[in-house]
Amino acid sequence: MPGVRLAFIADIHGNQDALEAVLGDVRAQGAERLYVNGDVVNRGPDSVQALETLLNLPQTPSFVLGNHDDLMRLWLTRDGALPGDWFEDPFWAATAWSAEQLSRAGLIDTILNWPMTQQLSWGGLPTIEVAHGTAAHYRESLSVGTPESRLTELLGEAGAGVLIGSHTHKPMVRAVEGGRLVLNTGAVGAPFNEDPRAQYLLLDAVEGGWEPTIRCVPYDRSGVLGRFESSGLLSEGGVSAEIFREEVRLARSLYTPYWMWTEDAGKPRTPETWAQFQAEFPERFV
Repeated sequence: MPGVRLAFIADIHGNQDALEAVLGDVRAQGAERLYVNGDVVNRGPDSVQALETLLNLPQTPSFVLGNHDDLMRLWLTRDGALPGDWFEDPFWAATAWSAEQLSRAGLIDTILNWPMTQQLSWGGLPTIEVAHGTAAHYRESLSVGTPESRLTELLGEAGAGVLIGSHTHKPMVRAVEGGRLVLNTGAVGAPFNEDPRAQYLLLDAVEGGWEPTIRCVPYDRSGVLGRFESSGLLSEGGVSAEIFREEVRLARSLYTPYWMWTEDAGKPRTPETWAQFQAEFPERFV
């Protein structure tokens, strides 16, 4: 079906400025349909605004549930899937802040309706399966390190010619045996590939298949970085909010390395250990 162009965005993480930049580019590129592959909310200061912006688009996009979207529900319901001590741990204050903002805006029920996966069929073109992680779990990553045997297994289970994931905050295009594609959208609001531009995926219908393009859209980050403070997220969210802000500033993963470092060392997650982490790994903050 020549002329079909689809846009896939994900990992907005409450960054309204990055979202607006990407939506402008999606319009300029003439995409027929927009798919939102999870993690619209949490981490950044603009969860409510970002979600409302997407819901109020002239053509409502299709949504897939991400782990941070689901975390908002789990947090507010005190779901047993989360360790009970998290709810009293100051380290999780940024998550509590975002969940409360969404609850006050009446947006949690909207998130509850999002499916874990979507399958897209366009004419005689290869079927596309979309999941934030994979169909098996929204935290399973599609990355350059995923064994090809696992990708082949996932493609077979889906009966698809294209897998689209997100979650890693790093864009990827991989070809698998038989001409099938495994793609990662990258992140709109918090890329981890040291490129601060807002990133997303375009998919074009071509003769016999799909052609992917990773789009990287520049925007001024000073606004969102400033709103970490002006919104109250930084003062109320503590260490985790500071980490999230640094990830936007540096376009690099810090939360997971810090978490693993504290686990390995048996340290609490506090302002003191966050300062120790920064002192021990200064190269991560350059």
